[in-house]
Amino acid sequence: MKKKVVIVGGGINGLTAANYLQKRNFNVHILEKNNHIGGACVKDTAVIGKKVFNYPKGATVLGMMQKFIFEETHLSKFVETYFPKSPKLVYFQDDLEPTRIFQNIDSLQNELKNKWNEKGDVAGFRNDENKVIHYLQNIYKKSTIPSISDAENTLGKKTTELWIKGSAYDLLNHYFTSEKTKLYMGMTVTESGPASIFQKGTAFTIPLMDSGSIFNGYWGFVKNGIWEITENLEKINKSLGVKIDYSVSIKKINSKSQKIHLENKKLDYDYLLFATDPLTPSILLQDSKKVKTINNKELVGTSGKVTAFFKNPVIWKYPINDNSLDTSFRFIFSNSNLDEFEKSSQSVYKNRKDYEPGYIQIYPEGSAQRKMGNDEGIEKLILFSKNFSFNKESKDLIECKEDILNLLSKHIVNIDDLIETKFLTPLDLKKSFYFPKGNIDHMTLSGDQNFNKRTFSNCPEKSFFRYFDFNNIYYCGAGSFPCGSVAGTPGYMCAKHIINFN
Repeated sequence: MKKKVVIVGGGINGLTAANYLQKRNFNVHILEKNNHIGGACVKDTAVIGKKVFNYPKGATVLGMMQKFIFEETHLSKFVETYFPKSPKLVYFQDDLEPTRIFQNIDSLQNELKNKWNEKGDVAGFRNDENKVIHYLQNIYKKSTIPSISDAENTLGKKTTELWIKGSAYDLLNHYFTSEKTKLYMGMTVTESGPASIFQKGTAFTIPLMDSGSIFNGYWGFVKNGIWEITENLEKINKSLGVKIDYSVSIKKINSKSQKIHLENKKLDYDYLLFATDPLTPSILLQDSKKVKTINNKELVGTSGKVTAFFKNPVIWKYPINDNSLDTSFRFIFSNSNLDEFEKSSQSVYKNRKDYEPGYIQIYPEGSAQRKMGNDEGIEKLILFSKNFSFNKESKDLIECKEDILNLLSKHIVNIDDLIETKFLTPLDLKKSFYFPKGNIDHMTLSGDQNFNKRTFSNCPEKSFFRYFDFNNIYYCGAGSFPCGSVAGTPGYMCAKHIINFN
């Protein structure tokens, strides 16, 4: 008889886990609290000039998904993607012409030497990072349990100490001499929250955030929008026989009788899988000790998001009349060295300020859509910005949004074509997507919550994805290894652990 798996949460990880489990002869039933599927990979609408335009409300880019998941789920048959092969562009204060981050190592090394006076080992950094990335991708594919001893056996003790156990500060200083190079290469340490670059274990975030394989470690776009991933996976799963209930309210869960109490019925399960934030399972299981344990973890997020709509394609001041870089990712830094970077991220963490400029990641959503033949009649730029505190909604921080747009205006010709914006702070993200304290990865990627420590299992060496001491309850949300940004990977790995257990 087929065993019953109930999955709570219909985001990318819940949908991915359901796909693999259903194909391995489990009966899978997804319970989603919203009236739609998708988690953070969903669309919203903006009405501009009486026309309705879709835009990505939460996640924007796909670059961290694994290629084998994209293909094995059959998403590759239904979803068109694109990633820019042009160099990324980095602006520091008072830069009018950016520094180009080439994919080719020799070109990158020459550029950093000429622009930032980098005298360190750029090639050595990239080559060593690629070794760690390949190691991580192998862990993902085989669903092996991350462990320091395995890393040391595979990578060697020196590389493991530097790249996995060490601090981002020590890693960056090991390879580079230029503060600008260190800042650019190390900015992802604060991707999910205000992790300190001085803390042991934070070096690991740097290769982690380049470990997606769908675009060979780079970021890319989905035609129409990122929501095509979850909407198509929903259709694929239904065709396989996965049952999905929407607008579900779970009253309680009895782990002893293995029953889920809904408003009008009870569901039995053999396995219960939470693809949610890490707090929700303990709340539904009515376990106050586990709620307290999770609340004591570092949960604060510091990312804000501005979606900017332009009535005409954006014209960048660099390069003028050259569209070869229209789809390049761009980064604007307000900090000039690692010490400033640390102070900025920590000041909002400690609630000294509501907003402290750090850096802005610019995703050229509109240009990318045109490259894929989707001319929407409007231009969209997505601006992910650091650093916001977890204190106020966007409506209370309009001046901070204006500061971000003012920085942007220094680098584009037609700022007057800006006609609409949508702004989210970490507090807004919590209310929209149930992110604990607004954290996109549900827990900060600090040293105590990274690599082999990114688990809630009481016995991780035996069952890494189990939820505390429950034998048949698992967790694969964004708070589990590797993290939510590596899209679908926690769901896949957790599913494989259940399959292998049987």
